Amino acid sequence: MSIQKLTTAINNLEHHIINHDQSNPKVSKSNIAWHIDHSLKVINNVSIATNTSDPKQFKNNFTLLGKVFFILGFFPRGKAKAPKHVLPPENITKVDLTQQITLAKSNIATLTNLDKNAYFKHPLFGHINTKRVPKFLLMHTNHHLKIINDILKQQKTLSK
Repeated sequence: MSIQKLTTAINNLEHHIINHDQSNPKVSKSNIAWHIDHSLKVINNVSIATNTSDPKQFKNNFTLLGKVFFILGFFPRGKAKAPKHVLPPENITKVDLTQQITLAKSNIATLTNLDKNAYFKHPLFGHINTKRVPKFLLMHTNHHLKIINDILKQQKTLSK
């Protein structure tokens, strides 16, 4: 999985900052800023965790659930709850989103030179190593980009 595809997804998040305050409860109880912020927190936290992991501690314990979602290439909506450390704050500013975008672009660039067993620990999927990290981040980011796009689609429908 290419870092380029992940960079494109981050650029798409950046493109949606202009719509940060838009929401539609029929699509999501959270607004677009929440989805952008959460996605960026996941990218940045996973990148840092992978970079600081000890490859000797890696366990090949990738779960069946993780394998299924990786084969499908997407996550279903409304099935998982985000861990507290990647939950957005109550007040999300455009400035903060822009700073996180810059950090995310820098962080993902560091993933290409890591040991193959550098990893992060996912609460449902087990250890996800360097080979799988970009795909996980892309799937997660695309999951939230689809929600953002659906919020915007619904907004256009409502304003007609």
